[in-house]
Amino acid sequence: MEGDCLSCMKYLMFVFNFFIFLGGACLLGIGIWVMVDPTGFREIVAANPLLITGAYILLAMGGLLFLLGFLGCCGAVRENKCLLLLFFLFILIIFLAELSAAILAFIFRENLTREFFTKELTKHYQGNNDTDVFSATWNSVMITFGCCGVNGPEDFKFASVFRLLTLDSDEVPEACCRREPQSRDGVLLSREECLLGRDLFLNKQGCYTVILNAFETYVYLAGALAIGVLAIENCHSDVFHKIPAKTSPPSSCTPPRTGSLLPPKTGFSLDCSDFNISSIHGRGSCFSVVLSMASHLLSFPKR
Repeated sequence: MEGDCLSCMKYLMFVFNFFIFLGGACLLGIGIWVMVDPTGFREIVAANPLLITGAYILLAMGGLLFLLGFLGCCGAVRENKCLLLLFFLFILIIFLAELSAAILAFIFRENLTREFFTKELTKHYQGNNDTDVFSATWNSVMITFGCCGVNGPEDFKFASVFRLLTLDSDEVPEACCRREPQSRDGVLLSREECLLGRDLFLNKQGCYTVILNAFETYVYLAGALAIGVLAIENCHSDVFHKIPAKTSPPSSCTPPRTGSLLPPKTGFSLDCSDFNISSIHGRGSCFSVVLSMASHLLSFPKR
């Protein structure tokens, strides 16, 4: 009965990591397709630096998840402690990187305030100028989140560059206009009425509040997922602690024998013979969850 339970938990870990593996493969494939697609999509991406950055992020995230899932799957099925050690080290590195990013966000939190974004928008925004990275980024954000400005449409009354480059009758940029909900191409309800500032045809809510509310939901979701992953991985660590070693460690993990006629090898040697999953993973998982929750709290700006 105990053997069946251990086998079930082992394959549960395999399935869990297999989904990570598939997710990484999908992201990697999408990133490669965006970069090499011959049908003209590449030219669209190349025209917008923001999309190029997104494609590289997809490649990096896809490659990392692909490798992480591969190590977890192989380590679970083969009960290879070296692969499992690398798997848990990768997880720890990811959480440390997340904490580092959160600390940097906390240090430079003055640049995440509502006042800072409002000042930058009114000073540099140029309207529908897609060649300007700042303006193109803001247009993408406003269209994606269905918002207008930092605080609302009134921000553009004080946007000096925007006022110089547009007609006096245009109260807001086109990115603030409401779109048909069922339209795939983002057809505007009424461009003329929107640019005149009619409330029924433009998005009234500011992007700062909309994005903050969206990220607040994801912060709580990420915390719940971290706790769930902790529970699953602790079960897995107990399983692999109870599984007896069926074979001796690989030659790359075996320390040189004493009394051997050959001189000891120099350089780095990974010793996995005494590696105990539960001895480091119980602490490592708790530490990872603490880092994750701390990073989310540090990076979450005040309203």
